[in-house]
Amino acid sequence: MAVNLRGKVRRTGSAKETAGRRGAMLPARDVQRSRQAGFNAGLEHGRWYGKCQVGLDKSAFKPPVFPIHVLFVATAKGYPYSPLDAAISGTLRSMTAQLSMTDTHQPVVQQAKSLRPDAVIVLDGLQFPVEQVDAIRALGIPTAIWFTDDPYYSDITKVLAPHYDYVFTLEKNAVELYQSMGCANAHYLPLGVNPAEFRPRNPELAKRREVCFIGSAYHKRVEFFNEITPYLLKRSVFISGLWWDRLRDYKRLKSQIRSGKWMGPAETAATYNGAKIVINMHRAHDDHSFNYNSAGLTAVSPNPRTFEISACGTLQLTDIRNDLPRFYKPGVDLDTFASARELIDKIDYYLAHEEQRQEIALRGMYRTMREHTYGHRLTDMLTVMFPSRLS
Repeated sequence: MAVNLRGKVRRTGSAKETAGRRGAMLPARDVQRSRQAGFNAGLEHGRWYGKCQVGLDKSAFKPPVFPIHVLFVATAKGYPYSPLDAAISGTLRSMTAQLSMTDTHQPVVQQAKSLRPDAVIVLDGLQFPVEQVDAIRALGIPTAIWFTDDPYYSDITKVLAPHYDYVFTLEKNAVELYQSMGCANAHYLPLGVNPAEFRPRNPELAKRREVCFIGSAYHKRVEFFNEITPYLLKRSVFISGLWWDRLRDYKRLKSQIRSGKWMGPAETAATYNGAKIVINMHRAHDDHSFNYNSAGLTAVSPNPRTFEISACGTLQLTDIRNDLPRFYKPGVDLDTFASARELIDKIDYYLAHEEQRQEIALRGMYRTMREHTYGHRLTDMLTVMFPSRLS
């Protein structure tokens, strides 16, 4: 409402109505331009989404079914492990004749004795007493562990590993460590992606940005982001994860950061889908935050985000891990950077070359769905454990 010159109240309508009248007062030419811009954006995304769907149909992988009964021991550690528990158990359920579920808080030995599965598979296992593993093996039931955080907990995992029949690790450099501990059946098995969650989608306009990064602000990441903050201030950016208030210029970038919250798979995938470019920066093997790697075992393998980002059909710019070319070809399926300056230059380049950006992102998505889902990974695991039981 407003007061006129005679002191009487004059109704002006709601804020929404006022905004509507202002919009109606725009020149017809500007209204038409806005409509055309919206139409073009929708048309462009529709074409892109259609290409992605065709690719998904062509690259869909149906894993084999093994005639076995598996008892799966989930981590029960909450975020960020609960989505991993769900992704792997769900995939195992589709690949085995029978899957029984439990977790590290349950009486697993008694369950194994009652159920008599063909194998017990433990995820992570850092909170699972080795006495229970030994007791399960004493029952004549094979055991396997899949380590999900190597090499950052190697001081702990190297003690656990010898208690299992099979050891799988997402870090290539850790295989030799476990073999030196007497684990003859130690194997390299990176994590992968759950295509039901990480895939191309139609993101809402509020999530669309030029660049995003999701991950915790470990100290060496903070040092790197301190270098590029002045550049990020000029771009449409979104950063999410723990401890980002460590940034030197956090207050200047605060409006584009959501700090202190884990994002679930659905929200993470939506954020990746809404960005033109996703930065992937691996955790340094010698960063002292939550690091139990006194031997200084280096990391050469790609992290799980490598597969999740590419599965969403967005361009990934990642720092370099030596074993990355085993999974993706740099410059073809994704691209890499070795310094802050190179990252900035490549962001500028790909934002100015939309067709090339989309081509690389599409190839990365195809390759991920063809080679790097949890169906692929668990096929490899179960083939190692049951080479003669593949149906």
